[in-house]
Amino acid sequence: MRNKLLKPVAVTVSLALLSFSIIKFAFDKNQLILDIVMSGLDNAHYSPQTIDDKFSANFFDLYMKRLDNGKMFLMQADVDNMAKYKTKVDDEIKAETFELFNLSNDLKSRRILEKEAWYKEILSKPFDYKVNEEYETDGEKVSFAKNETELKNKWRQSLQYQTLARLNELLLAQEKIKEVKAKRDTDAVIKPFDTLEVEARAKVLKANNDWFKRLKKLNKKDRYADYVNTITAMYDPHTEFFPPKEKKMFDQSMTGQLEGIGARLQQKDDYIKISELVVGGPAYKQGDLKAGDLILKVAQGDKEAVDIVGMEIDDAIELIKGKKGTEVKLTVKKIDGSTKVISIIRDIIELDETFAHSAIMQNDKNKVGYIRLPSFYTTNFTRSGGDAHRCSQDIKNEVLKLKAEGVSGIILDLRDNGGGSLPEVVDMAGLFIKSGPIVQVRKKGGDTEQLSDRSPDQIYDGPLVVMINRNSASASEIMAAAMQDYKRAVIMGTQSFGKGTVQSFLDLDNYVIQGLDSLKPLGSVKVTMQKFYRINGGSTQLRGVTPDINLPDPYFYIETGEKEMDNPMPWDEMPKAVYVPFDNIKYDKLKQKSEARIKKDKEFTLVSEEAKDYKAKKDDSKYSLNLDKYMAEAKKYKDDSKKYDDLKKDVKGVDVSLMKVDVQKLSADTIKLNREKKWAANLKKDFYLNEASNVISDMK
Repeated sequence: MRNKLLKPVAVTVSLALLSFSIIKFAFDKNQLILDIVMSGLDNAHYSPQTIDDKFSANFFDLYMKRLDNGKMFLMQADVDNMAKYKTKVDDEIKAETFELFNLSNDLKSRRILEKEAWYKEILSKPFDYKVNEEYETDGEKVSFAKNETELKNKWRQSLQYQTLARLNELLLAQEKIKEVKAKRDTDAVIKPFDTLEVEARAKVLKANNDWFKRLKKLNKKDRYADYVNTITAMYDPHTEFFPPKEKKMFDQSMTGQLEGIGARLQQKDDYIKISELVVGGPAYKQGDLKAGDLILKVAQGDKEAVDIVGMEIDDAIELIKGKKGTEVKLTVKKIDGSTKVISIIRDIIELDETFAHSAIMQNDKNKVGYIRLPSFYTTNFTRSGGDAHRCSQDIKNEVLKLKAEGVSGIILDLRDNGGGSLPEVVDMAGLFIKSGPIVQVRKKGGDTEQLSDRSPDQIYDGPLVVMINRNSASASEIMAAAMQDYKRAVIMGTQSFGKGTVQSFLDLDNYVIQGLDSLKPLGSVKVTMQKFYRINGGSTQLRGVTPDINLPDPYFYIETGEKEMDNPMPWDEMPKAVYVPFDNIKYDKLKQKSEARIKKDKEFTLVSEEAKDYKAKKDDSKYSLNLDKYMAEAKKYKDDSKKYDDLKKDVKGVDVSLMKVDVQKLSADTIKLNREKKWAANLKKDFYLNEASNVISDMK
């Protein structure tokens, strides 16, 4: 029926044939969703897949991984039971049947009820805290249990590990009470170990009760969305199905003000993941929370933390957001596998802070302009005192102001910039060259085009540094690549993310004929429709942009980026565009000078040590279940982390301030002016930025 739903080019519904299909098949909502999604992928995706046994086998492996990523619910026998469909999923997709999905849904539902009884039984009595065992916390490093006894032991280890974490906290708090009582009289009670142990298990019991309550709320419709999303993930990591509620959340944009921490969240399997930090928001200013962190627990100030693993994203958001001035504590899992409690004071998040910002850096050598661009935005945002914003125009305005201040060079900061509008990249790159191609685009079927800056106006021709990191993606990579290919700027930082694809949304409701309106809303599917390429012919896909000057990175030894995602599209290339590079930058000389400074710099030395520690922690993801050993390991990790406190101090000899014109403009709004001053002052802690200013000095 699929080819009867959507025309190959226009992606529209064939009404007469669809009506015939309804009579013939009498399908339900799940069939309709799958049919339209697959039609959209067949007709619109850049690289349509052949739905065959190979597709089916790869889908099955990914589906098993996502169905129980921690391998805590299913046994190998369950996987073997479903494996009879391993090469039949393609047949099911074509026939619009759901035998594997129905079986997996029933199995997961039953196993959840079984494990609910298990954890309650296990937590009903104390653990053996002298046992010499280790618990593997990384689900990808373990196999599915061979039998029920083995799986139940995994649950016992997991619950003991959770209890040890709580018990460690209680025992440390008790030690502090003892210290206070030794100095002065206090009413604080010193509790015996047995009492603390009972309290620790009670906390773990409550956390698991909450978790299973959420797990049991997930219905067949929720799991079906996961099933369809595993199908879309076979095409590439960015092609996704969005049920109506998730699409609504995706579309929600900030208007006016929000009170919270300033972070955008996304659901990733059972976890809530930080996808982006709002520049200028409380989390961004606090500095410890990073894109890619997984939130495990949320606590309101000193209250008991709520475990949010398995929680729906809208419920998690309700816990995390809150009134200005209140404290929220997030327990997060970092990219190296370690956990950290991060305290953030909620504040009002102004949309203005998500736009381009600039400041002046002054050191003993020169005065450098700094521009921070959080995303390649284009918005019709309007409110009292607000106007539509395009990042290319905003950057132009900031550059002109910096030139008027007499800066000796400009730093354009694209770190943690996840991308945005493609036309804005073209217009922005044109500010720094006279004219020429900026990016090449290849569409489905092989048609190509060049997007070029056609304006002869080059508003800035002075020294330019573009900063990137491993979270700089998509449009950021286009900008950095264009400046690198033209040899117009020095690119500094780390290898970028490696996303060289473009997506668009298809609203499934647009393809439903009259008579099926009762099945709406169906949701949307985000489809990869294009790939973009550098003007030198190479793609940024998988490889990203390699900096001209590499800077030490805490995650240097940990593989990240597009290449680590499921089923990324391959790297390829196309013919080189015709363009004329600049020839006034001595890259080798600049690199040698920068490397010499970095080698002597204590902050960068610390970062290099931190990178080794992160790698070691990720490689060794096992934790002792012996209380004494666990507490010793936890203390050592905490003590080792203290040596990195110097990375949060101001860089000596550097001053960062707002431009005079901005101070004058904001003089009537003291609250906003003070906020902007705090933002600028916080830049003095950025030793990466300081090294970029040194490179600007070398370019003179």
